[in-house]
Amino acid sequence: METPFAAAPAANALMWITQRPQLVFAEGRGSWLVDQQGKRYLDFVQGWAVNCLGHGHPAIVETLASQAGKLINPSPAFYNEPSLKLAAGLAAHSCFDRVFFASTGAEANEGAIKLARKWGQKHKGGAHEIITFAGGFHGRTLATMSASGKPGWDTLFAPQVPGFPKAQLNDLDSVAALISERTVAIMLEPIQGEGGVVPARVEFLQLLRQICDDRGLLLIVDEVQTGMGRTGKLFAHQHAGIEPDIMTLGKGIGGGVPLSALLAKESVCCFEAGDQGGTYNGNPLMTAVGVAVLEVLTAPGFLDEVAAKGEHLGAGLQRLSDRLGLRGERGQGLLRALLLADERGPAIVEAARERGPEGLLLNAPRPHLLRFMPSLTVSREEIDQMLAWLEELLRA
Repeated sequence: METPFAAAPAANALMWITQRPQLVFAEGRGSWLVDQQGKRYLDFVQGWAVNCLGHGHPAIVETLASQAGKLINPSPAFYNEPSLKLAAGLAAHSCFDRVFFASTGAEANEGAIKLARKWGQKHKGGAHEIITFAGGFHGRTLATMSASGKPGWDTLFAPQVPGFPKAQLNDLDSVAALISERTVAIMLEPIQGEGGVVPARVEFLQLLRQICDDRGLLLIVDEVQTGMGRTGKLFAHQHAGIEPDIMTLGKGIGGGVPLSALLAKESVCCFEAGDQGGTYNGNPLMTAVGVAVLEVLTAPGFLDEVAAKGEHLGAGLQRLSDRLGLRGERGQGLLRALLLADERGPAIVEAARERGPEGLLLNAPRPHLLRFMPSLTVSREEIDQMLAWLEELLRA
């Protein structure tokens, strides 16, 4: 495939995987990015919910500099202090007992799939199927693409990895119809992010927990996008008052650095030596940042403020929808979507980026909606600024 025009000659050395705008970002602070020409952009994408504390947060900057001067990677064959501290912190703030660190959300989800299948081999007669959901997104490895319910992915790199029958979100009957002696687990996102910010209802999550208990299945929650405070609680499943057996984290756990985690109850942990590993897993440079992020998120009042700002954003989007005759908003905390009356989402994203003198960064995972993933430190004034610019763009 011919490489499209790039922002700079050096970009021709990058393998082409997607169409990128012709700009190069040079620096970022908080909710703002600056390109090489000096233009500022209000960032409501934040690396797809990665930069939970915004760009250049002092806690992350200082931790990286300090830890880099001490120890970066002694190999995962040895313990290191930051990984031990982060694992203990995550366990203390969750219902899980053990943690495995990785670098990406897909890697954490791949580990969750392996762990569930291993558990099925040892405790459930070789059961290996994991029920997942249409519209779900779990990563870009072959197994996590197969587990995902994104349209077209079943043939993109065929043949798929087998063992992932698809149910419909919020439809318990569709789940029950797929359970057989081969079933070992049910896996879902509490809110389908890439699917268009589609929440699993509280009652549905509670019923999934019940059906897993009744049938001896594992419940796996993919909190790569929803975890680490994004919804106003540390983990989104906590809104439903349930305890999953396995959880995956990514994106926000590193605040911008490559870090993810697989967490599990003690009763599920059955990996044997050699089953799981990785060159960079649990390295002190990344896990030290994870410790800093966790300390900020669990400081008194922080998550209450995230929840309040989420309500502020949601109310503003609903008022905008009412004024312009759109189809409403949905989501939780600072992960929300505005439902458009047509399919101009990508055009709005481009117009927002190109507006001047300051740009606005938005995301349209589906043509008929816009997704908002600001930093958890975004101000109400920045939310209001985004809403004002968005209304101008939609009216235009």
